[in-house]
Amino acid sequence: MLACVLKGSFILGSDTVIEAKTDIEMEDLMPVLEDWSALERICWALDIFGDELTLSTSFGIHSSVMLHLVCSARPEIPVIFVDTGYLFKETYRYARDLTERMRLNLYKVHPLMSAAEHEALYGKLWLEGREGIERYNQVRKVEPMNRALGELGARAWLTGLRRSQSSSRKDLRVLKRQKKTWKIHPIVDWGDQEVKDYMRTFELPVHPLQESGYFSVGDTHSTRRLAQGMKVEETRFGGLKRECGLHEVSSQADFQI
Repeated sequence: MLACVLKGSFILGSDTVIEAKTDIEMEDLMPVLEDWSALERICWALDIFGDELTLSTSFGIHSSVMLHLVCSARPEIPVIFVDTGYLFKETYRYARDLTERMRLNLYKVHPLMSAAEHEALYGKLWLEGREGIERYNQVRKVEPMNRALGELGARAWLTGLRRSQSSSRKDLRVLKRQKKTWKIHPIVDWGDQEVKDYMRTFELPVHPLQESGYFSVGDTHSTRRLAQGMKVEETRFGGLKRECGLHEVSSQADFQI
């Protein structure tokens, strides 16, 4: 079992104390965090942000890694799960199994309208090109996530983004500011092999769709299997874009992400 036992500041080694509270101090820490391990980054975030820290999950292909890493350090941390209403049945079952196995403190949040109502009023936005996809993501993913962060009083957010996942993430840093929210990416520098090794070491279950050729899983209508000659990032949103909006700055002035 992994654990973080911290008081006050995070102590790295025997004589280096790292403490940051202001935005300027946080930005100065970015190069330092690059040299730390994933667990050290998580422990630092838990110490600095305390109850204002949350974790998000999509229960995607490799979600079990971050869930295990973070919840082994702080089991009670709120885990935000945005249920768009369009997820694969396998994802719902995987979410149930991981929640029970890891005893997750799951904070499930839904869009303000059902999938049926959304389609009745706005149609199938994901079929209307990049603009339609972005409108869809705003309503069914970004707004619920922003609402969850506000309801939890979260100032910082742990995610499992990795540089190797796509070209849009290749320059991602461990620590990033997205509007009013600090985002921490503990495994940003992990490759696929490190992820597989971690899952094997801790005997973490794989997403059921991985065996069917899926390397990235989101909504049923905007996810497809990896075909010959395709990049993994092209399996989402018809290859028009990779990000679902959660990790892009929102156009809504009153949103904190």
